Amino acid sequence: MLLGLSLQIPATVVASSHAAEPAGPNQPLVVDGNSHILVMEYEAWFGPNAATFQSSAALPLLESVDMQSVGGGYDSADPAVIRQHVSWMEYMGFDAAISDLTNNASCIFNSAWFAKKYLPNCSGAFRVQNQTIRDNTGNLYPAWSALGTSLKLIPLVDGADQDVLFKDLDGKTAFEKEIEYFGARMRQYPSLSVIYEGKPLILIFLGAAQDPAISDHPLWFQIREFLQKHPEIAGQYTFKMMAGYLDAQPALWTTQGTPDGPVEVSPEFGFWSWVDRLNATCTTPSCPYYPSYNETVTPDGPRVENFTASIATAGIESGWGCPNPNAPPYCSDDSLRYGANDSYATFHSFMGFARQLDPIFLIVHQFNEFVPPDEGFDANTDDDVEPANLWGKSALDAVKQEIQAYRAASSTGSAASNQ
Repeated sequence: MLLGLSLQIPATVVASSHAAEPAGPNQPLVVDGNSHILVMEYEAWFGPNAATFQSSAALPLLESVDMQSVGGGYDSADPAVIRQHVSWMEYMGFDAAISDLTNNASCIFNSAWFAKKYLPNCSGAFRVQNQTIRDNTGNLYPAWSALGTSLKLIPLVDGADQDVLFKDLDGKTAFEKEIEYFGARMRQYPSLSVIYEGKPLILIFLGAAQDPAISDHPLWFQIREFLQKHPEIAGQYTFKMMAGYLDAQPALWTTQGTPDGPVEVSPEFGFWSWVDRLNATCTTPSCPYYPSYNETVTPDGPRVENFTASIATAGIESGWGCPNPNAPPYCSDDSLRYGANDSYATFHSFMGFARQLDPIFLIVHQFNEFVPPDEGFDANTDDDVEPANLWGKSALDAVKQEIQAYRAASSTGSAASNQ
């Protein structure tokens, strides 16, 4: 059980209407129905004893000395790397970052007894690697606080593995333990939180395909039931569930059929999007692809709550490459990083819909995942923004320009056309 301690919010807080003046370094960011918040998906996964860049087509421009023995790249715990990442996100104009700790939560947080009983892949070395990723992610709180940044952190926890709801010897689940882990850091560094619906915001990652039938008792529904039965947890935080590729799951939409624009996720589910596809002109059987959004009700009426924009997206048919998924030629239903003259055409199209939809939370997919299979074999098949050898620093300026256009549209109340 959690200790039942409420997050202590400073007496002076900032509610962001258009995020033109974000909360300062000593205040949490308070979000309401009038807000326009820009959020970057972020991974602190890398280190010599954690994830490495050895399998990545792209290599980041930043380097850490302790990574030279494992092929180069950086250590996510390196203070110089953390400082530069914060600087780049501030430059682009973000308000917050999602701190992603969504893989292998039971291996990270539960006992050796639990691992032996339920987790055949949770070897000692694998556990150390994943616990290092946990430590790197938790370290963002003191590190960002010491930098005095106005950026905030939104935890993203594991809700994709059934075993996160199995009880360990201590009677707790990994789901509870991960929430406790982030909760302790949010209490220690309250100014780094995003406050939504009156409480610190935590996101729950469900994975990709979601079963819409409640009668099947899918994991997302089990998690909702778990939170309902544990008010000592649900009462402390605002939880929102996040899934991937909702664009390809019409059973979750408010209206089924072939779309001609962004698709609304039914309020019954209310899932936020981690990543969606956008390709209005492809001709394969699953086409066209339009990204999803969900709505919420504010005191001023309905409002789009979440929309997620991506740098590039793989198609449904075969991924990035056809017929070889790991090499050119590209699949005809891919949406690539570059358009004409190396423009960021896919991201520009996403952001056109963002200006139309005007969400409370606009999320950008993503800063620095790097690893396959989600990331492909060249710049066009990689959706990362962080400066890297294959695209240089071009994504920083492309994202900054689109954010500026988005903020200008939201500040005037205009709905820009998707051009």
